[in-house]
Amino acid sequence: MTLGDALRPLQRPRLYEQVVGQIQAWIAENGLEVGDRLPPERELASRLGVSRATVSQALVAMEVVGMVSVRHGDGVVLVEPAGSAKVVNALRRHAKQLPEIIEAREALETKLAALAAGRRTESDLAAMDGALAFMERDIASGGRGVEGDERFHAAVTAAGHSPLLARLMAEISDLIRETRISSLSQPDRPVNSLRGHRKIADAIRAGDAEAAALAMQEHVAMVSDVALLRD
Repeated sequence: MTLGDALRPLQRPRLYEQVVGQIQAWIAENGLEVGDRLPPERELASRLGVSRATVSQALVAMEVVGMVSVRHGDGVVLVEPAGSAKVVNALRRHAKQLPEIIEAREALETKLAALAAGRRTESDLAAMDGALAFMERDIASGGRGVEGDERFHAAVTAAGHSPLLARLMAEISDLIRETRISSLSQPDRPVNSLRGHRKIADAIRAGDAEAAALAMQEHVAMVSDVALLRD
């Protein structure tokens, strides 16, 4: 084995990864248990000497890997205690998977949107409208619209009336949810995502397969720009 084979470039921890480690240490030191709430972002930022944006990134990272749940009106709740190394390693694995997830999602959902334009029923359209209304109410009350987003894309998948494509979407649903949480946690992203959903729904309602596919492609490209996993 040569020296070049033995040595690998070192990975420099991102600032939010360091903050994750600090929060994890605080959780352990204070004996927090599942169901306990973490301090508010403002307090964590003050204690750690970093910006609220960095703390927000750290909390989103912890939510993505299932350690905490960010509940509207209830703050950040501990879901699953784990070592900080586990969180960082999970995030880095997720970062490596992200391009494949985006490729798969774009291919499947673009095709499903086109099929939905030709196959949708009145019931399908009502399900999309209901999801849009639910997401709009959630965002208006201060939420991120994660559940409404899931409902809308599920309604489009159902409107495609393709059992095989629906099964393939189900296979990657957990991976998509991780990117959905990351995306909708960014400023202005929920509102922009809702706007993209409406454009997709309008094209499907009009029976325009080409426009529906293009609107879905543009939407997936926009929501796949996940700041959490960028250097």
